[in-house]
Amino acid sequence: MTTARRGARFAVGLGLVAALLAFAALDLDRYLSLEYLRSRQADLAALLEQSPWTVRAGYFGLYLAVASLSLPGAAVLTLAGGALFGMGWGLLLVSFASSLGATVSFLAARFVLRDAVRRRLGPRLSEIDAGLEREGAFYLLSLRLIPVLPFFLVNLAMGLTGLRTWTYYWVSQLGMLAGTALYVHAGTRLAELRSLSDVASPGLLGALALLGLFPLLARSLLRPVQEARWLRPWRALRPRRFDRNLVVIGAGAAGLVSAYIAAALKARVTLVEAGAMGGDCLNTGCVPSKTLIRSARALQAVRDAGRYGINAHPASVDWAVVTGRIAGVIRAIEPHDSVERYRSLGVDVLQGQARITSPWTVEVHRPDGQRQTLSTRAIVVAAGARPIVPDLPGLPDGGCLTSETLWQRLAELPGPPPRLVVLGGGPIGCELAQALARLGSRVSLVEQAPQVLPREDEDVGQAAARALQEAGVQLLLGRQALRCERAADGTRQLIVQALGAAPGSAEQALPLDELLCAVGRSARLQGYGLEALGIPADGRTLPTDAFLQTACPTVYAAGDVAGPYQFTHAAAHQAWYATVNALFGGLRRFRVDHSTLPGVTFLEPEIARVGLNEREARMRGIPFEVTRYELDELDRAIADGRTAGFVKVLTVPGRDRILGATVVAEHAGELLAEWTLAMREGLGLSRILGTVHPYPTWGEANKALAGRWRQSHAPQGLLRGLQRIQDWRRG
Repeated sequence: MTTARRGARFAVGLGLVAALLAFAALDLDRYLSLEYLRSRQADLAALLEQSPWTVRAGYFGLYLAVASLSLPGAAVLTLAGGALFGMGWGLLLVSFASSLGATVSFLAARFVLRDAVRRRLGPRLSEIDAGLEREGAFYLLSLRLIPVLPFFLVNLAMGLTGLRTWTYYWVSQLGMLAGTALYVHAGTRLAELRSLSDVASPGLLGALALLGLFPLLARSLLRPVQEARWLRPWRALRPRRFDRNLVVIGAGAAGLVSAYIAAALKARVTLVEAGAMGGDCLNTGCVPSKTLIRSARALQAVRDAGRYGINAHPASVDWAVVTGRIAGVIRAIEPHDSVERYRSLGVDVLQGQARITSPWTVEVHRPDGQRQTLSTRAIVVAAGARPIVPDLPGLPDGGCLTSETLWQRLAELPGPPPRLVVLGGGPIGCELAQALARLGSRVSLVEQAPQVLPREDEDVGQAAARALQEAGVQLLLGRQALRCERAADGTRQLIVQALGAAPGSAEQALPLDELLCAVGRSARLQGYGLEALGIPADGRTLPTDAFLQTACPTVYAAGDVAGPYQFTHAAAHQAWYATVNALFGGLRRFRVDHSTLPGVTFLEPEIARVGLNEREARMRGIPFEVTRYELDELDRAIADGRTAGFVKVLTVPGRDRILGATVVAEHAGELLAEWTLAMREGLGLSRILGTVHPYPTWGEANKALAGRWRQSHAPQGLLRGLQRIQDWRRG
C-alpha cells in the first residue's frame, strides 16, 4: 500500500469519526426527532411553497449526508419526506437519497476497512466473495427487505466484501422501496403519529421480515423452474417410470464410490464400465506406480545400509520379479474393486460402453454386440481422464509411453529402459523418474518451468530437484521439446531448447530408448453423448457447478473428469457430493468442499501439502505468516538418518489459524493428516502444541513447529512482568 493511499484512508476515517463526534457533541439529533418535525412542519411547508426546488434539493442533500454517515434520524427524515412532499415526491426523493447514501457508506467502509480486515480474514472473505459472485443480489435483497435489521450494519458488512458497487446500488434501491414507502406514507399522516412505533406494528415488521426471506426462497423455487425449462425439448423422451435411481458411468475411484453410496442409500443403481474395474488408479496409476516406487526404495535402502553399520553385498535388480510384483499387487487388490464385490453390495454392474441418449436414458453397448437402454432419474459421469500426448513433430513415428502404457512396456523389457527421457516435471514425471533412475535407467527429465513441481513453492521444488539429482536424474529445466528424430546411427533422440531461445539456436539432443510423456491429463469426454445434451465436451474437464451438476440438470460429474484435482482421494470425496446431490438434489443440495483437500507426491522424501502455499497465497493476495521447522532438529529424523526436509505452515498474521501446510519429509503423507484434520475442524497451532505426541516420532515435527510459532508470538510484555515478579520473589 502506498503512503498516499494510507494517508487518504486515514483522512477519510478521521473525517467520519469527527463528523459522528460533532453530531453527538452538538446534540444535533434533536433536529431529527419527531417532536421537532411536528413543531416546524408549518414553517417548512411555507418555505416549500416559496422555493420548492431549493427545499427539495436541500432535503435530498441532508438525507444523503445522514445516510452516508449512518447517523440516527433517517426514519424521521423519511417521515418528513411524506409530510412535506406527499407520497409521490417524498418516495422519489427518499428512495434515491437513501440508496445513494447507503452506497457512499458502503464505499467508505470498503476504502477505510476492507484491506485491514482482509489481512486478517483473507481466505474467509474470499469464500464469501465467491458466494456473493453467484448469489449476492439475492442475499442483499433479503437483507434490504428486513427493516428491523440496521441498514448501517448492512453497509459496513457488504463494504468488506467484493460485491460490485452497481449491484449494491440497484439492489438497495429495489430492496428498501417497500420499507421506504411504508414510512413515507406514514409521514403523510404525521399529525396522527405519537411515536415511531406507530409507523409499523410488530406484526407488520414481522411480515416484512418474512418478506425478506422471499428472495432466498425464490432462488430455491426458481431452480426447478429453470431446470424444467432446460429439459423441455426432451420432455417427450421422459419415461413415465424409471428403472433406476442412478446410473454411474465409469468404475474408477469416483464411480465405485458413487455406486457404493447410492446402494448404501437403498437406491437402485447401475454401474457401467467399458474397461477394467478399478479404473486408472488400480490398473495404470496409483497401485502400479507405488509398487514400483517401493521396489526402488528397497534397492536404495540396501545401497544406504553401510550408513547404519550393515555390510551388504552389491545390490542387483531382478527385473522380472519387480514387474511380476507389480502385476501381483494389482491382482491382490482387484477383488476390492471387482464386479462380484459390487454386485454383493447391491450394485447392478454392466460391462460395456455407455452413451447418454437423453437426460434420463443411457444406452450400453455390450461386448457381445447387444445394446441395452437404461432409464434413470439421474446420471453420474465418472469417466476419468487420459494422459495428454503433445503434438510434437516426429513423435508419432517412434511413439511414446504414458502413465497408461508404461506398465505393459516395462513388463516386456528384460530390464529397466537403459536411456529414458521423461517429458514433464509434475508429480507423475518426478515419481517415475526417481524410481526408474534408482532401478538402473539413465533418466533425463525435461520441464518447461524453471523448477520441477511448478505448482509448489520454490523451496519445495528445490528439495524435489535435489532428490532427483541424488538418484542420478539429469534435470533440464526451462527447456521446451522441439521434435523427435533419428540420429545418423538410427537411434531416437529428443531435441530440446532453452525456453524463449531463438529458433535453431542452442539445441540439445537427448538420446533415448524410451520417451515417457507426463505433461498432464485430460478428461475422457468423447463418446458419451454429452454434446447432444448441450454439455460442453471440448475442454480438459467437464464443466460443473458447485454441486457437481453439469449443464444438464440430471447429469452430474465426479473425479478426474470434473477436476480440478486429479487424485484418487479427490475423486472419492467428490463422489459423495455428486451422488447425494443427484439422488436428493430436489430436497437438499451440498456444495463440494475442496478447501482441505490434501495431496502427496511420492518422491523420497515425500512432498505433501494441504491448503495454501506461499505461491498461491501471493497470487490470491492473501496475507500470511510462515513458520518453518527443519527436520535436522528432530530427534527421530536424526536417529533414522533422514534429516532432509522441513515442515512449513502458513497462518493468518498474528493468529494461529492455519491457512495451509507443506511437509517435505519421510512419511510426509502421514504427517500431513494432522494438519488436514486441524484445518478441517478449525483447530489452530495452539491446539497442536497442546496435544501430546509420543517420543520419538515423526509426528513431533508438527508439535515442534507449533511451539516455534508460539515462541515467536509470546506476549513479551507479560513475560517481562513475570520476570519482575520472579525477581521480587527471590528477595
